Order: sequence, then structure tokens, then C-alpha cells
Amino acid sequence: MKKEKAHVISRVLEGSIAQELEIEAGDKLLAIDDTEIEDIFDYQFLIQDDYIEVLIEKQDGEQWLLEVDKEFDEDLGIEFENGLMDEYRSCHNKCIFCFIDQMPPGMRDTLYFKDDDSRLSFLQGNYVTLTNMSEHDIDRIIRYHLAPINISFHTMNPELRCMMLHNRFAGEALKKVDRLFEAGIPMNGQIVLCRGVNDGAELEYSISELTGYIPCLESVSVVPVGLSRYREGLYPLEPFRPEDAEAVLEIVHRWQDKIYKEKGIHFIHASDEWYMLAGRELPEEERYDGYPQLENGVGMTRLLLEEFTRGREDLRRNRKLPDMSVREELSIATGRLACPYIRRMAEELAEDFPGLNIHVYAVRNDFFGEMITVSGLLTGQDILAQLKDKPLGSRLLLPQNVLRSGEDIFLDDLTLQDLKKALQVEINIVKSSGCDFIDAVLGIGR
Repeated sequence: MKKEKAHVISRVLEGSIAQELEIEAGDKLLAIDDTEIEDIFDYQFLIQDDYIEVLIEKQDGEQWLLEVDKEFDEDLGIEFENGLMDEYRSCHNKCIFCFIDQMPPGMRDTLYFKDDDSRLSFLQGNYVTLTNMSEHDIDRIIRYHLAPINISFHTMNPELRCMMLHNRFAGEALKKVDRLFEAGIPMNGQIVLCRGVNDGAELEYSISELTGYIPCLESVSVVPVGLSRYREGLYPLEPFRPEDAEAVLEIVHRWQDKIYKEKGIHFIHASDEWYMLAGRELPEEERYDGYPQLENGVGMTRLLLEEFTRGREDLRRNRKLPDMSVREELSIATGRLACPYIRRMAEELAEDFPGLNIHVYAVRNDFFGEMITVSGLLTGQDILAQLKDKPLGSRLLLPQNVLRSGEDIFLDDLTLQDLKKALQVEINIVKSSGCDFIDAVLGIGR
């Protein structure tokens, strides 16, 4: 039985169905129910049934046809060399706001890869422009009911979208949203706002058009364009000013109030940067509709503060407190955007535990430029340069997002060990929740 596509198995999970069937790393998956596997979409759909037939090619070339009785939707317990089981699809757009085009030369190759892959939208929450999706892709999303699909709209004006994405098919691609909507596929959206391009009246128009896709379109975020200092030869974009942020928030809040009255959701959300730039308080937790847009920086700070408040109350009521009679001096470094909130939380903990002496440092982004203020784009060299002469105490706390996912390496390839050695201090990496922040500062669980 010849099959054109074969997917190399990289790992078999302990105690899994695959292990029971004597499937091993290095074997190849050829088919399920006599159907070739194009990619992860097909695989996840075909393994759902409670009875399947799996065709495996062993490393010596022998083929095994295995009959599998299992629970519905139970996984086989195998992983593949490529998580998509196919090549990653790169983006063919040349968006006027693309951050990858604003990267300096000489960094590792993976940082220059532009993905626009609908499968990563489903698997990892990545946003896609729809310009790289064929009708076959749309058919499979509908057939398998893959959700949610996260879409980079940017504007609902077809002509303007063609200009912003520098792709003459970008306006036409919006029609694919209609097919997803008619099929009832859950979606989320984002608008990267560029000053003088898709803001103002264009933003009003886009929000108005997008409300027509409720309830399938569950939320839309509005985020400001990120501008690095490496923009030579690129479209002349300008940073937003405080008065611009006020105007954006006025539009977003007015539409939130209107949509909430009609649909019971707020739907359109401004990212945290807008409130900070405008010097306004963050909205209350209820306005975020359960935080569907955290990855776009919508409500991340509010959630952090709420978790911190609840964690602090929990400490007072229920938990055994650490012994803080011994004084400890420690430090925290973060991006300039979050620093005022981190400083506020540190001061409140210091009130509860007078033995704490906490230094909080806002690290300026010299690598990408001062307009980049989020901690996730900080480099090891900027942290090192700005902290080397500062009092750090016994420990330095850094947010988890300064490191590559699952690794101890910064964006500029400086390692965590390099930084520890250079600063001569213990470094603790702190997860994103407010409770994790409390535990890290107090040394709970160390």
C-alpha cells in the first residue's frame, strides 16, 4: 500500500496507546483509515473516532496496519518532528507595519520568518491575514470545524487593506470571513492601528462592519503599531501621541457601550498601551469579557493586578506566611510599559512585609528603540547594560516573556547564565500571574 506522504514520529508518550502498539520513535505514520495525512488538521480530525485503522511503516520498511479501539477523541500519544506535519507557510504580504521588517541585521534566522499559517492560528493562537489561505484551506476548516481562527483584519476597507498589506488580493481575502461566519466558525480579530492610516473614521467604519459577524466573531482588539528604530526605507509611520490615544479610546468605549446594550458583550477592546499612553486608569475587569485577547496585550495588566490583589488577600487569610523577620534586599527589572504597575505591587508587598527592600527598574529598550516598551522585546544586553551598576540585592526577578519559549535565551542570544555571571546575582524567572509574582518576591516555593 503505497502512500506519498509519511510523517516521522519523534516521540511516543509513556503509557500511551502508541506505546502499547509498539510504535516507536523513528517509525512513520502513513495513513489513518486509508486516508493520507496532509498535515495536523487531518491528523487531529481522523484520530477522533473510537475505532480507527493506523498504517505505520517501521524503520526496517515493514508496514503495520493496526486496528485501534479507544475512547472517542482519545489521542494516540505520538509526536512528530514537525508540529504542523507540513512545511510552515510564510507570509507573502509586505505590511507597512510589519515588525519583522524592522528587525536589525545579524540575528538568528528564525526571527526573520513571517508566518501566515491558518494552522498556527488554530494550534497556537497566531493571527492570519487570510491572504495565504486557499479555498481548500477554508473547506477543511469548515469540515473539521477548527476553532477559533484568529484574523488580522486591520481595516474593513478593501482598497485600504490592499495598500496596508501591499497585496492586491488583500481586500478580496475578506470575503473568506463570510464563509467562516456562515459555517459558524468561532473567530477573533485584531486591528493594528497606524496613525493617519486606519484610525479615526476608518476605525469607526471597520468596527461597524465587524459587528456584523457577531456572535461568530467573538472579540476584536485594537493595538498600536510597534515602531523600532530600524525603519530606514520603510513606510513613514509616526508614533501615537497621548491625544491620539484619547481619541482611540473614545471610539472604542463608545462602540463597547453600544454593542453591550445590543449583544451583551463589549466585543471591541483597546490594548493596555492606549490607557497608559493616555494616562487613564485601566477598565474594570468586567469590561474585558473574560480576557479573550490577552495575547494581544488586552487586559493583561488588569488581570495581573486582580490576581495580585486576590493573592495578597489570600496570604492574609489562609496561607502560612514566610518568615520575613530577616531583611532581604532584591530587585525586579521589567519593560517601561509595565513598570509603574510592578512598582505599585512591590510597594504594597513591602508594606505587608517591612523586611523587604525591593528595587524596581524600568529597562529602556536601546536595542529596538525607546518606542518599544514591552518586556517581551527586551534583550539581555539592555538588561545587563542598565543594571550592571545598580544595587540588585540577593536576587533579580525577570518576567518569563524576556526569554525564548522553553529556553534560557534572550532575543539577542545572550543566555540567562551569561547574565547571571555578568551581574553576579541569582536570577529568578517569574511567570505571568499576580500570584506567581507574590510567590517569587516572597521566595515561596524556592
